Amino acid sequence: MKINKYIDHTLLKATTEPNDIIKLCEEAKQHHFFSVCVNGCYVKLAKEQLKDTDIKVCAVIGFPLGAMSTEAKIFEAKNCIENGANEIDMVINIGMLKAKEHEYVQNEIAEIKKAIGDKILKVIIENCYLTDEEKRVATQLSLEANADFVKTSTGFGTGGATFEDIELMKKVVENKAQLKAAGGVRDLNTARKFIELGVTRLGTSSGVELVTTGTADINKY
Repeated sequence: MKINKYIDHTLLKATTEPNDIIKLCEEAKQHHFFSVCVNGCYVKLAKEQLKDTDIKVCAVIGFPLGAMSTEAKIFEAKNCIENGANEIDMVINIGMLKAKEHEYVQNEIAEIKKAIGDKILKVIIENCYLTDEEKRVATQLSLEANADFVKTSTGFGTGGATFEDIELMKKVVENKAQLKAAGGVRDLNTARKFIELGVTRLGTSSGVELVTTGTADINKY
């Protein structure tokens, strides 16, 4: 199992500077990660740093709260694609989901998928704020809106990915979409367990440690 090819090498902190993104991309090249995951303002820089490689650029949308208007999220997604992003990780409107405004949530996902065309869309449902039933509903809505992936967490909420959540989500998606675990993936054994449960992508800022020492700083995303 080549763990590096499961990793979206991630840096989304508010204090991130351009030089940090350059370092992130250098690490991605050194360790042959699948992608780097960055905030929208750094998509163009990351794309430039990764030219002539097969490493993808992933951008987060509506991050980390998901409470922006649908129109704002669509604009943000289009802008990131125009600047070179290959994949979009969007946060659902969590409040609308909890209010059972399911049509709103599904339509928003579908509109963003439509806006980015054949690019990959990962839908972050932020499990730490949801009941098990809400997790099932959010996963099903993502499927019905033609999302490519359903993702556990932003890494900025009150909790990250858990084995139990991945098992629950896998039962809903079956083989109709892929799963991404993010938030708290900081050691190799945990990463491997997620993959065994059906995860095809890992969002972590600990990618270098995972492929070198096998464990990482507990304070990392």
